[in-house]
Amino acid sequence: MSLPNFVELGKKIVCVGRNYADHAVELGNKVPTEPLLFLKPTTAYLQEGSLIKMPPGCTDLHHEVELGIVIGTKGSNIPEASAMNYVCGYVLGLDMTARNLHDAAKKNGHSWTLAKSFDTSCPISKFVEKDCVKDVDNVRLWLSVNGNMRQDGNTSDMIFKIPTLISYISRSMTLEPGDVILTGTPSGFGPVKSGDVIVAGLDQVMEISFTVA
Repeated sequence: MSLPNFVELGKKIVCVGRNYADHAVELGNKVPTEPLLFLKPTTAYLQEGSLIKMPPGCTDLHHEVELGIVIGTKGSNIPEASAMNYVCGYVLGLDMTARNLHDAAKKNGHSWTLAKSFDTSCPISKFVEKDCVKDVDNVRLWLSVNGNMRQDGNTSDMIFKIPTLISYISRSMTLEPGDVILTGTPSGFGPVKSGDVIVAGLDQVMEISFTVA
């Protein structure tokens, strides 16, 4: 199955926090023992050609590059052993984060919603066919800002692999065609400002470029 219209079809973006040990450490957090989840609305999507906007109250906007999983088949309580059968393809996404709002929310034990779920907080690539990624457990993710490499990681360093994530998420919420799971970011997150150009890549398969308004 191919879902190039996942942006219009999908109902939710399920995000996984701290799924790379080095990223958890650079944030000063403990490495999680089970997946840490949060949601973005589909209104967070931003396609190439449009500008990333600063949300209200943001003074420190950060980039995080992530592999996205596109769900092709509806399912709940999915066993790990068959989880990859529910994947129809991949995307490259950015989890744009209002870091000052995120830090304040964590300090006060509040929701991350305003820091993570604002309009344009999920710049996204076009759909990548499943067969185009030969080994999803060993694929390079990278991101540069104005030509300077910021993030350069590999999905082999994920704490929780894709089948585990799909199974875990589907215990609590039904996954539907077009839904996207953002699987976490490697180390190297950092700030961007107005006029900065973010370029990110999924190995040699996909490259995206976005500018901050």
